[in-house]
Amino acid sequence: MNSPYLNNYGPLLLMFILSAGLAGVLILASAIVGKHTNSGEKDQPYECGIKPTGDAREPFSVHFYMVALIFILFDIEAIFLYPWALVYGDLKVFGFVEMLLYIMILLVGYIFLWKKGALDWNR
Repeated sequence: MNSPYLNNYGPLLLMFILSAGLAGVLILASAIVGKHTNSGEKDQPYECGIKPTGDAREPFSVHFYMVALIFILFDIEAIFLYPWALVYGDLKVFGFVEMLLYIMILLVGYIFLWKKGALDWNR
């Protein structure tokens, strides 16, 4: 390896080795020090102290998945506002107009979902 390559990636490699080593040491220490005994009570699912009722494999309504996907979609799109805010001063009017267009597209998508009833919990 030549020196500039090691200077650039050496700290990253060192951090990876240290974090992998620490994870291994903690898992090994847990296996050695921890008391591991299986019992019927430990194998039961924990539900806030309430005895479990029904089957854990019951299907959920698709609505829960849709709301989760919509949340992730709008959350990821909101992340794109941060880099724009950092360089807002350099972009001038062009950047402002582009971000208005971006927000308008998001708003149209949000209104579409609202009108379709995707955000209605009573359905």
